[in-house]
Order: sequence, then structure tokens, then C-alpha cells
Amino acid sequence: MDAPTEITPTVWQLPFPVGHVYLVALPDDGYALVDTGIPGSAPAVLDALAALGGRPEQLRQIVLTHCHVDHMGSAADLAAATGARVLAGALDAPYIRGTAPEPTPVLTPAERSLHEGVMADLAASGMPALRPAEVDTVLHDGDTLDGWGEPVRVLHVPGHTPGGIALHLPESRLLFPGDLIATAPDGRHAVLGPFNVAREEAVASFRRLAALDVDTVCVPHGVPLRTGAREVLAAATPESDWR
Repeated sequence: MDAPTEITPTVWQLPFPVGHVYLVALPDDGYALVDTGIPGSAPAVLDALAALGGRPEQLRQIVLTHCHVDHMGSAADLAAATGARVLAGALDAPYIRGTAPEPTPVLTPAERSLHEGVMADLAASGMPALRPAEVDTVLHDGDTLDGWGEPVRVLHVPGHTPGGIALHLPESRLLFPGDLIATAPDGRHAVLGPFNVAREEAVASFRRLAALDVDTVCVPHGVPLRTGAREVLAAATPESDWR
């Protein structure tokens, strides 16, 4: 894995082939992690934390935007290695804990071949088996996260999964959208993330996020939007993506 990429003075992207992860510096000399990568990613995440000068015990929070394998895949290993609390949307918590089967996405024809390719690549990579993770705190729309040094609003954004969440930092004008928003390789176009369980809900959630006053969008797939994100999101056409 490449070295962490600074997005802001307190946010770094850990780029992975599938599902980027973000580290956030907290004011108490700790760190929060947004998503965890596929199973087997914990050593790379801990190496990235060390590259920033952090120790495993300084990881305080693991926030999971949703239940998919490239987001929750290393949560159990990282929680065990660091003692961090795991936070996730209330409706996705049973899937993360392994007490309910994850809902199957409803794929458009354009998504089907992409989904098959992604899953085949993950299988060929020798990815370890997914381990369920305990969710210490369930999150709902309108909740706020403690310890981040500025207000962090939790937004329930269903559609990609039933209990997906986004994190909005109004003072920093920064957004962690989960998989609702992805970007094209040029980094100048935003698209609806594929593989949704309820497409119309996902489009509505995309539009909710696009209406926020943000400059920076830390997407899990694609290139982060570093400036002018509001204009990029306003120009997006999620209704027609992946048709």
C-alpha cells in the first residue's frame, strides 16, 4: 500500500485497490478510522498509523459507513489490535455483527459485469474470510460524534445498504459519504456508487449529500474531491448512472 495521502492537516487517505480508508487525527492525540478495507488490511492500516507517528492504542474510534466487505472487512482485527470502539449505522449493525444476512444488491445490467469482476478479483487475491465485528455504538440520523475537535453530524443515507451513514463536518466543509458517492478517474466528476439495494433511495441519499455545503469529499472509491466539491456534486446525474 502507498503512504498515507494528506487530504487536510487532520485527514489522510489510505489508498487501497478496493475501498479506500481514512485516518483522522483527534485533538487528544488519538485517531479515528473511517472504514477498514477488506479482510487482511489491518497490518497495512496499522503501518499507516505508525507512519503518522501513532501507536495502535491511539486508535480510539472505527466508524463504519456500511456493512460491505471492503468497508467492515478488517474491523474485528483492528478492534482487537487497538481496543478502538466500533461505530456503525443502527440498521447495518446486524449485518456487521453477523446476526443477519447482508441484503443482496439489485444490479442493473451495467453493474452486473462490474460486480462479477470485483468479486472474482477479491477471490483471486486470497482475501481471508470475513470476520463479524461487534458494534459498540449504533448511530442514527442526527447523532454527533464525540472527540473529533469539531462537530461531526451523522447522516442516515439508505439505499446503498439499509443502514449506511455519512459523516458531515460543517466547520471543515468536509464529507465522508460512504459508497453513495464515487468519482471518475479524472477526479472531476461524481457518480452514484454502484451495487445498491434500493436504487431510488440511493439516488435520494446522493441528492441529500449533494445539497450540503462542502469543499472536500472523501470518497471510498475514486479520487477524493479536494476543492469545489459542491459544484461537482451539483453537476452530477445519479439518476442516469449505471443504466
